[in-house]
Amino acid sequence: MSIAKISEISATSTKSFEDAIQQGIGRATRTLRNVTSAWIKEQHLRVEN
Repeated sequence: MSIAKISEISATSTKSFEDAIQQGIGRATRTLRNVTSAWIKEQHLRVEN
């Protein structure tokens, strides 16, 4: 039997989506043990001018 713990992480970046993902995963691996995968649920952006 498999057991999974799901944590929702939110991250932002002024550079790129990839940078925001890297920051979120980096933070998760510092605070959570045995992180083996990630699922990107949504991407949002803010347009100025």
